[in-house]
Amino acid sequence: MKLGIIGVTGMVGRVMIDLLEKRNFPLKKLYLSASNKSVGKKIFFKKKIYKVISIYDLFLEKPDIVLFSAGSDISKKWAKKFSDVGSIVIDNSSAWRMDSEKKLIVPEINASCLCKKDKIISNPNCSTIQLVMVLFPLHVKYEISRIIVSTYQSVTGTGKQALDQLYQEQKGNCSLKVYPYPIYQNVLPHCDYFTENKYTMEEMKLINETKKIMNDYDIGITATSVRVPVIGGHSESVNITFRKKPHIDCIYKILLKTKGIIVQDNPKKNIYPMPLYAHEKDEVFVGRIRKDFSFKNSINLWIVADNLHKGAATNAIQIAEYLIKNKYV
Repeated sequence: MKLGIIGVTGMVGRVMIDLLEKRNFPLKKLYLSASNKSVGKKIFFKKKIYKVISIYDLFLEKPDIVLFSAGSDISKKWAKKFSDVGSIVIDNSSAWRMDSEKKLIVPEINASCLCKKDKIISNPNCSTIQLVMVLFPLHVKYEISRIIVSTYQSVTGTGKQALDQLYQEQKGNCSLKVYPYPIYQNVLPHCDYFTENKYTMEEMKLINETKKIMNDYDIGITATSVRVPVIGGHSESVNITFRKKPHIDCIYKILLKTKGIIVQDNPKKNIYPMPLYAHEKDEVFVGRIRKDFSFKNSINLWIVADNLHKGAATNAIQIAEYLIKNKYV
């Protein structure tokens, strides 16, 4: 089993390395790649030192699986080349997510649709993953007709430079500008770039990817994505309308039984999901589950997950584990 990681020095790439060790991922050879400026850097994995190599040198090794986490431009340039030499690509960028010939996978939901022919597999957007983890089991039971979601997204979703901006602003230095405005003690209703329809690309990802993963294009979805000065993960306020009358007790039971979800919901004891406690966790946390008294067959809930873990690295590694378990690689 030969595994390669592209973008290993980035925030998601570093989490991938940690998770491979923690999950005791079955590999015999590991190749770590990043941009040319990172070539030669040393990274520790299982008490061994690995040197970062170029993408081209990784390509020559023909790894069995390659985890891409270096942005859509790199994925568009290299993913097909790797798949042509027999590697299975699990891509964390937006490059292939809405390609009708590529599968968009959250293992707990739709890994069963994978087969040996799949050579480029897309990892969904971080905020989409935690959303559909909660939505899908409820959709199976009650059939969702409409979703209104507002996200409150960590600066880590933008990358290391955004985190640096937050830290610098905390110290009173406002010279670093990844965002158009300060993020410290501020909230920006602006994640990714604005599209022609006045929604941001992050909001459109939530809308389009959710429909594809749940395989239901009749669901009405609207989204507002907000950047907040938080490190531990993304939070989402979600209003769901069902075609069938939901029962709150049953919704609790469904979510309690769903693998990968932890219900934190006890208002009397101030127990609810928060990024402070979701940080570096692999599960999706849900709470504040309650009826929407203003609209028929509707509920509200609150979802939190670490966007670098389940929102990116964990989900990608789970896909790889599924491929190995089912002997697709």
